[in-house]
Amino acid sequence: MMKNYNSSLITPVLIAGSLIIIITFGIRGSFGVFQIPIEQEFQWLRVEFSLAIAIQNLGWGIGAPIFGALGEKFGDRKMIIIGAFCYVIGLLLSTIAQNPLTHQFLELIIGFGIAGTGMGMILAVVGRASSEKNRSMVLGIVTAAGSVGQMIGAPIAQALLNLYSWQQVFIIFSMSIALIIFVVPFLKSPSISSKKEIEISLKKVLADAFKDPNFSMIFFGFFACGYQLAFLTAHFPAMVTEMCSDINPSSLFHNFGVSTTSTLGAFAIALIAFSNIFGTIYAGWLGQRYPKKFVLAIVYGLRALIGLIFIILPITPISVILFSLFMGTLWLATVPLTSGLIAHIYGLRYMGTLYGIVFLSHQLGSFLGVWMGGKLYDATGDYTLVWWIGIGVSVFSTLVHLPIKEQKYQPA
Repeated sequence: MMKNYNSSLITPVLIAGSLIIIITFGIRGSFGVFQIPIEQEFQWLRVEFSLAIAIQNLGWGIGAPIFGALGEKFGDRKMIIIGAFCYVIGLLLSTIAQNPLTHQFLELIIGFGIAGTGMGMILAVVGRASSEKNRSMVLGIVTAAGSVGQMIGAPIAQALLNLYSWQQVFIIFSMSIALIIFVVPFLKSPSISSKKEIEISLKKVLADAFKDPNFSMIFFGFFACGYQLAFLTAHFPAMVTEMCSDINPSSLFHNFGVSTTSTLGAFAIALIAFSNIFGTIYAGWLGQRYPKKFVLAIVYGLRALIGLIFIILPITPISVILFSLFMGTLWLATVPLTSGLIAHIYGLRYMGTLYGIVFLSHQLGSFLGVWMGGKLYDATGDYTLVWWIGIGVSVFSTLVHLPIKEQKYQPA
């Protein structure tokens, strides 16, 4: 294996990748805050905006393997710039969208923009630039950067909405995305693939992966992560606003500026992101020391347990805070473990493409989580049923990861 990578843990590539993820993931994680303002302006049903965000997630999932494959062929940095362009155009054009169909189409463009600037591309670049010893930890740090973005994204969006219209906030966000172009030159990722990995064609690797039960289990197991994350990001602020009991004026929440359930909803998303900073880095640390499949099974099992406790108890400001803290430690913990598992089994040469394909399952779950959240809300008047479905898919992912064999891929 070529020794042309930087063996240090903190590198310019890691810093640049983390900054890009903070910006792009912060904006992506704030879309749930816009649900009620857009719905009220146009008098849309809840399912209309939910479908738009669901299509955004689907575009992200479809675009991830495409950008990954093109990045490996033409260069990662070029594709990241193209992704940023799609992101900016989608946000700007959304400000003049007047009907659900147009808005939903533009969210598809935004989804492609997220694919080009998001986790799949950045994790592949940073993973190739790190040593095998540090790789799991480095992937955890980059993933934690997404939590930093989410932690500041939703509150910033809510604060901006108190001052400007949602259209003006979208313009501000598009200007922020454009700034990542100045960071892209630092994403220098030398190839550390072995000679054998380089000689194997992408077609051969994909054919073998699709026939490999381990790849199938990783693919289907990632579905639950997408379902839960997208549903909570898009609907949890509205769920807290409408289903949580009122905040007592004399409570401690008022000292932190949280006086309404709508503010509590945005605060909950930020709190999830804050606790996930530590949870994701810890997951990366565990992935270096224990079989990743077992750590993944534990993460999904704990998600199911925490979701179960939350929904069977009365929803109060205290329960929202506790749920956010505990769920946050597991929020993106699956990402460094899943991407690290792919890198460990199949190598780094086509990590971007293979992770992009697995991520498609994640985004199919995201699509259903967001869309069903709005659909079942309109049908039942609350989010209880879709929440129970999330618990079920989490249990499924717990079980499907256990039989995975963490053995390095050996092509015939």
